[in-house]
Amino acid sequence: MLLPPCAALRRPAPPMTGSSKATRGLDGIVAGQTRLSHVDGQAGQLIIGGYAVEELAGRVSFEAAAHLLWRGALPAREELATLRREIAALRPLPDETLRVVRAAATAPPIDALRMACATLSLDLANPDDISPVADLQAAKMLTARFPTVIAAHARLAAGKQPIAPRADLPHAANFLYMVHGKEPDPIAARAIDSYWVTVIDHGMNASTFAARVIASTRSDMVSAVTGAIGALKGPLHGGAPGPVLDMLKDIKSADRAEPWVRAELAAGRRIMGFGHRVYKVRDPRAAVLSKVADDMSSAALEDRKLFDLARAVEQTALKVLDEVKPGRNLRTNVEFFTALVLQALGLQPRSFVATFACGRVAGWCAHVIEQHAEDHLIRPQSEYVGPRNLKAPSGRSDGGS
Repeated sequence: MLLPPCAALRRPAPPMTGSSKATRGLDGIVAGQTRLSHVDGQAGQLIIGGYAVEELAGRVSFEAAAHLLWRGALPAREELATLRREIAALRPLPDETLRVVRAAATAPPIDALRMACATLSLDLANPDDISPVADLQAAKMLTARFPTVIAAHARLAAGKQPIAPRADLPHAANFLYMVHGKEPDPIAARAIDSYWVTVIDHGMNASTFAARVIASTRSDMVSAVTGAIGALKGPLHGGAPGPVLDMLKDIKSADRAEPWVRAELAAGRRIMGFGHRVYKVRDPRAAVLSKVADDMSSAALEDRKLFDLARAVEQTALKVLDEVKPGRNLRTNVEFFTALVLQALGLQPRSFVATFACGRVAGWCAHVIEQHAEDHLIRPQSEYVGPRNLKAPSGRSDGGS
């Protein structure tokens, strides 16, 4: 059974007082309570469903991590086997969705995913049903189909035909199979699986908050997740793992790293893959993905030299950033090693953000489930800063002379 919302989630929000002041970007504002994940930026800790991310990534499958968020506990063996079968059966895309993906073949992958996601409600018997049972079924469906959409779009963009999913392959392995047309190396499959577990949820980030706001109106799961994709598309949230590769290719060799980093900082430009809105120490997800990349065999890693260069650039960038921007605590973030892992798996940089969404969708769905259980409209106040006491002209005015 689904876990009921905790009593704290059902408490009414305190009334807004006249002395309340707006906080830009809601910085530091606690917008709600959740059992799903916790981000401690000072300690560099990410807790997912009670577990440090380091305890999950590489140790449990993506399907097991999804079960943890959706049901509140890691699954028993039989529960996991059942969930895997259910998700595998839902992977094929409806004809309407595949037509949208074909029509969006030249669009950015994240746009194709947003458009395709919106059509998936057509495949639900009652798309407006937000009961726990309906939400869980929608969560399985969305999680199952996101990789199918991204793989189909990648092949269409390359002038190839989509490959139908296979029910006999695990979730991550099936994704790489649909992209490349062959069964992946087990190490490669474990890498994408660990990546998706690492990014499955991350506190009250912009896309998650967007999904919860939509769900709080009693809107449906597909609508909420479609809105989340729209928020993820923005570069201030979805990030820029692709440019990390451009940076490394521009630097070319370890001996060029320091002058390159210094020149970029002198020009007022950001060093890609470093710094985070929340983390003031190294992003724990970067540490996990660093190990994932390090563990990949030379057969799975397409360009080992690039990975070795990344190690050298990381150490140099951290040293120079500490010197040039003291006290800013600009540390390695998840984008840095995301770029290395995904390119090593033969994925194109333009698809990196959409591939991220294939992992985050399980977290979005968990937050929608939680928000529907809370059943309280998110409706913050605003601080008015416009003029007052203006007088309208007497008589009707159409604005003309």
